[in-house]
Amino acid sequence: MRVAVVGHHEWIEALRVDHLPVAGEIIHAIPSWSAPAGGAPATAGQLFKLAGNVDLFVALGDDELGHRAKEEMQRMGFTVHAVFRDEPTRRGIVHIDDVGERTITVIGNRLHANGDDDLPWDLLDEADACYFTAGDIGTLKHARRARVLVSTSRVLATLAGTGVKLDALVGSALDPGETYEDGDLAPPPHLVVRTEGAAGGTYQVAGEDEQRFAAVPVPGPIVDRYGAGDSFAGALTYGLGARLSPKEAVGLAARCGAAVLTGAGPYETQLGLPENGLRRT
Repeated sequence: MRVAVVGHHEWIEALRVDHLPVAGEIIHAIPSWSAPAGGAPATAGQLFKLAGNVDLFVALGDDELGHRAKEEMQRMGFTVHAVFRDEPTRRGIVHIDDVGERTITVIGNRLHANGDDDLPWDLLDEADACYFTAGDIGTLKHARRARVLVSTSRVLATLAGTGVKLDALVGSALDPGETYEDGDLAPPPHLVVRTEGAAGGTYQVAGEDEQRFAAVPVPGPIVDRYGAGDSFAGALTYGLGARLSPKEAVGLAARCGAAVLTGAGPYETQLGLPENGLRRT
């Protein structure tokens, strides 16, 4: 099974704090972790754990941090197809409080590959599943070459009006930036998944009634919530590409999302197939 991610990257530096600072306050932080992350790499990490491969299409700043990010992602096993832009690599500062909640400040423009960039887009013809987090219309149409295409609902402005049919749209029902209403996209996605954190969430196949799913118990103390949603999306993408039913794919996604809460950063405790009782296809 071949999988891919098309989207954006941020170099993340995470700081552990007792609480978020209030206006005028000085607090002391302990460095927790730093890594190439953001929607595309974090999702790629989960897909790699499940499929054993991932083609990642991104744009990076043509600076020391951008080249370092590519090297780090290749070291993690990703096959990275990157175009370098003449601007700084986007960074993010993450405050992680004493209950593991993350609060993110991003610095710089979001960079993404464009459809006319000289990247090996033909590889997407071989992909069983692809996850889309950012790009232009051309990039989206390249992503659609995969057998299954899943997108974050955070990029509705890019998706709307393109006529591209999504196999699934996924986003947080608790985040106003990821709100999706029926009719926002035409044609509508075949499957819409809305997560609600500890309350689980819902999934709805086009033309059918909405179904609820329960949250999976977190398998240990919560350390860091960063990347849980991305891992949920990555596992959902894998499940649909592996021809699991929507219910089964959502269940896999819920297990993978919960596991990430117990580690520092998005990659440390992402689950592979053995931990999910599945075999690689």
